Amino acid sequence: MKNIFTQHPSEVGEEYLEHGYHAMKYALTFLCLSLVAIIHAVFPFLFKTAASDKVMKMADNMRNRNPL
Repeated sequence: MKNIFTQHPSEVGEEYLEHGYHAMKYALTFLCLSLVAIIHAVFPFLFKTAASDKVMKMADNMRNRNPL
């Protein structure tokens, strides 16, 4: 029987805690970016490309570290 806690991390070539670290890092970054996007919604002259630039970099990072 496969362990539901370690199955996905092993599928992407990571240990459980390593995967948790990366997931938490992404979650906190998205939290900060949501605040940046809210500020941008009110003041469109601020953070013009900050959120989208960071999301694109994060997507590249996810693709490059995933061994699949």
